[in-house]
Amino acid sequence: MTIMTTYSNPTIASMNLQAHLRKIEQWTRKWRLKINETKSAHIAFTLRKGTCPPLYINQSTIPQTDMVKYLGLHFDKRLTWREHVIKIRKHLDLKTLEMIWLIGKHSPLSLTNKLLIYKKVLKLIWTYELALWGCAASSNLAIIQRYQAKIL
Repeated sequence: MTIMTTYSNPTIASMNLQAHLRKIEQWTRKWRLKINETKSAHIAFTLRKGTCPPLYINQSTIPQTDMVKYLGLHFDKRLTWREHVIKIRKHLDLKTLEMIWLIGKHSPLSLTNKLLIYKKVLKLIWTYELALWGCAASSNLAIIQRYQAKIL
């Protein structure tokens, strides 16, 4: 479940979020739906230190985390994208190992076909939602750029 609020005071933000969670609880009871509380997480995107007050759904505390995965993107509480870039790099390394027999230097494929495989398989992995995480620090983006230079 994802609910986003923007406030400078974490207490006010948590109170507003809790009010919305109560409305969601009422709606789910009305329609006889069940929320899986174990799959819920609470993350506050901020550069400030400290934590927000706890949130509850169906009398269960929603655990606070420093990193969440949502639609394949790894969000950390400061939005540095470091964790996401590291996970992408590991995924790229695994895919490269799977396909090294196809794109390696001893492969009988032509350079054009190897480049086509790179564009259609490997490039799609690191360009997924690039518009969101593309504003990461240059040190994090350099991790992906080093991979590109190595593979190409």
